[in-house]
Amino acid sequence: MILLIHNDSGSMTTIIVGFTAIALYCATGFLLAFSLYKRSQSPVSRGQLIALVMTATLLHAFELQEGLFTSQGLNLGFFNAFSLFSWLIALLVLMAALSKPIENLGIMVFPMAAISIALEMLFPSQHLLLLEKAPPGLQAHILISVLAYSLLSIAAVQSILLWVQDRQLRSKRPGGFIRALPPLQTMETLLFQLIGVGFILQSISLISGAVFLENLFAQHLAHKTVLSIVAWLVFAVLLWGRWHFGWRGRTAIRWTLSGAVALMLAYFGSKLVLELVLHR
Repeated sequence: MILLIHNDSGSMTTIIVGFTAIALYCATGFLLAFSLYKRSQSPVSRGQLIALVMTATLLHAFELQEGLFTSQGLNLGFFNAFSLFSWLIALLVLMAALSKPIENLGIMVFPMAAISIALEMLFPSQHLLLLEKAPPGLQAHILISVLAYSLLSIAAVQSILLWVQDRQLRSKRPGGFIRALPPLQTMETLLFQLIGVGFILQSISLISGAVFLENLFAQHLAHKTVLSIVAWLVFAVLLWGRWHFGWRGRTAIRWTLSGAVALMLAYFGSKLVLELVLHR
C-alpha cells in the first residue's frame, strides 16, 4: 500500500513486476547465503539459481524502463540512477556466471538490486537528461562511464568475498564458505581481470569527458571530476603494484575498496548533494 501511495504515476503492472523482482532477488540472495554459511548444498541447482536471477533482471529491466524513459528525456534521478546501476551490476554478474562460478557475488549484489527497486518505487526522483540534444560522443561517454562504474563495483564485491576467504584461511578454520568459493588464486585472478577492464573503461570515460564536456571542473562537476581522477589513480597504482611487485591479498583488497569508495562518492555523493540536499 505504501508503494501505491508513493507511485501514483506508475501502473499496477509496474508495481506488481517490481514486487516480483524484489522477491526473486531476495530469494536468490538467501539461497546463496544458505548454501555458504550453513555448509550445505543449496535447495535448488545452480541452473535454477541462474534462472531465478535471469527472471529477476528481466523484470527489473521492465520496471526500470517505466521510470527511466520519459517523454521529456532520460530520467536519471538519484534513485533511478541507483536502480540502473544495481540492475547493470546484477546483469553483469549473471552474464559472467554463465561461464564462471562467480554467482556467489550475488550474496551482496542481488539484495542491493532489490533495495534499489524498493527505493525507486518509494521515492520517485527526477533529473532529466535530454539525450536527443546530446551529441553521440557525449552519449557514448555516459554509457562507458556506467559500464566502468558497474565493473569496478563488482570488483569491490569480489574483494570483500576475497577478504572473508583469506581471513578464514588464515584462521585455519575453513568452513562451508571456503568450499563453496573458487580457489583463492582464481578469485584473485578474476578480481584483477575485473579491475583491468574497468580501469580501461574508466580511462576512456575520463578522456571522452574531457573532449565532449565543456568544462569538467565547472561548479556542478568539480567534485565528481576530482574524485573520479582520484579513483583512477588508485586503480592505476594497484595495477602497477600488481604488475611490478605482485601485490595480492589484503594489499589488493584495501586498494580496490579505496578506489571503489572514491568512485561511488564521485557519482552518488555529488548526485546526493545536488539533487536531494540542494534540489538542483
